[in-house]
Amino acid sequence: MSETATTETKKPRAKPGSGMLYQRGETWWIKYHQDGRPFYESTGMKDERQARKILHDRLTRAETGAPVLPNLSRVTYDDAAKALKEHYAVTGARDLTEAGCRLTHLDRYFKGRRLASIGTRDSEAYALNRQGQGASNGSINRELAVLGRALKLAYEHNRLARMPVLRKLEESAPRQGFFEADAFAAVQRRLAADLQVAVTIAYVYGWRMQSEVLALEQRQLDLGTGMLTLDPGQTKNGEGRVVALTADLMLLLTEQVVRVKALERRAQRIVPALFPHLTGRFAGQPRRDFRRAWATACRAAGVPGMLRHDLRRTAVRNMERAAVPRSVAMKLTGHRTENVYRRYAIVSPADLQAAALKLSGDIPSDSRRLPIETCAVST
Repeated sequence: MSETATTETKKPRAKPGSGMLYQRGETWWIKYHQDGRPFYESTGMKDERQARKILHDRLTRAETGAPVLPNLSRVTYDDAAKALKEHYAVTGARDLTEAGCRLTHLDRYFKGRRLASIGTRDSEAYALNRQGQGASNGSINRELAVLGRALKLAYEHNRLARMPVLRKLEESAPRQGFFEADAFAAVQRRLAADLQVAVTIAYVYGWRMQSEVLALEQRQLDLGTGMLTLDPGQTKNGEGRVVALTADLMLLLTEQVVRVKALERRAQRIVPALFPHLTGRFAGQPRRDFRRAWATACRAAGVPGMLRHDLRRTAVRNMERAAVPRSVAMKLTGHRTENVYRRYAIVSPADLQAAALKLSGDIPSDSRRLPIETCAVST
């Protein structure tokens, strides 16, 4: 290995702002200092003059305080994904479970890739691949948003020289599913007693089923004051939530507490969850899901294909119908922005018919029936 030192490195010890060139095989490498720390980087060049230009650029940037971007070729997607997870864990800016689901799909496609090589065409190829797997454009956009955040974080940390453009896909209109009262009642009565309580909470307040309703603990219910609480950090937007219980929910939740206390006596231990499994080998453990029971109940009620998230849309629409102030409604449902809330404020055919009846009352009585004029047709 041969070494060629620049004029800055003739002294025995290198100082900040100094640098040197040396070869490994036929490739020129550079060494320079920034903030008293040495950095080593392959220029990827076999031509000494080109390598010296890169060294000069690094020294200039270091001396002027501009960010130096060393070893970019070594930074991979895996490094960026790890840094993003750490960022979310430290800042709490996003739910780690949700971000992890998005990253799972990204990991399969981009794992091991050099971060600097990921560009617009790669994001489009990824979108095409996910479409082939049956993913919706909305889901793909959420995943690309996570990729974009990882790239931006790497750029902020001086591990990426430029930000690629990631184009969003055209999304379909938001789902229009919601429950009328009789349809909800038909589904509700076909569920187990404890699940009837869970779906009613979602129907009234629009709370998310898995992450909010099923995650409730007994301590979050105060039957004395008639309040139900979600802790900060338990919700998608990270903010706590408190609601006053309706008379029906007070009764239903009182019955649910009785069921849980009976389970505690049988198991001879405290059960923190408000919605635990009441029987079977998982008795006492919090319910995580009930998709199968929900789908069965919907089919039996004659509304197959309805989603539990449709309960959230229904709650928003019901609050709009009841003229609940939007600021209050958003506090109950946990919507942070009015723009997202409005997407859930769906107008149903029944709403349109009710509006038509109201409007028909405003039409003058003498103009409700128009005379029919007959015309003679000559032959």
